[in-house]
Parts: sequence; structure tokens; C-alpha cells
Amino acid sequence: MQDWNDYCFDKQGARLTYPFGDDVPVFRVGGKIFALFRETDGCPSVTLKCDPFRAESLREQFAEITPGYHMNKRHWNTVALNGSLSDQDIQMLIDHSYDLVFKSLTREEKAVITANQLMGRV
Repeated sequence: MQDWNDYCFDKQGARLTYPFGDDVPVFRVGGKIFALFRETDGCPSVTLKCDPFRAESLREQFAEITPGYHMNKRHWNTVALNGSLSDQDIQMLIDHSYDLVFKSLTREEKAVITANQLMGRV
């Protein structure tokens, strides 16, 4: 299985923070969360932002996808990283979350992130 922390960190403007403790990596873009990793009873998971209609559909389709743990359940899903979903599916869900959050940023925030990326800053 892919290292999802590295995948998230490689996103344009992504920042890694630990606001909920050293064992809960949280990835943000423009100060807003797009991925929150945690482990419960030995099972790793990631909580991701999702379009509300797509979120419901995904939950109906996959037992590994549940309403977002400690988040607005309409806009967030928690995805079990137990090997049941393909890496491609998880990558798609992370990309969707990042894209939703990035699109919600102001024009100025997007410009700063893009400029920093072009200058080689993270």
C-alpha cells in the first residue's frame, strides 16, 4: 500500500500539522483541512472532504467508507485503509478532497500557493 502521507504532502501547497496530537497527521491547504489520518483499534483510516451527494453514494457502495469521524458527516467521509479499496480508489478520494478544499480558497490564497510552488517553496 502506498504511503498516503507522502501522497498528501506532495500536493501543491500542502502543509502537515498535528493539532490533535502526534499520532494524528492533518494535511491542510490554505489553512483548511483536506485529509486527517488516524488509527483506531489497529485500523488506519483517513477522513476526507467529499461532495455531499458523492459522499452518500460512496457510503452505499463501499463498507469501508463511513460518515466522517468527528466531522460534518454531510461533507466528510472516513475511509478505512485496510487494503480493501484499491490504491487508485484512495488516490481518487484524496484528490477529490484536495480539489474541493483548494477550489474553496480565495483567489489571493490560490495565487500565493501557486507562486510559492513556482519558486520552489512549499
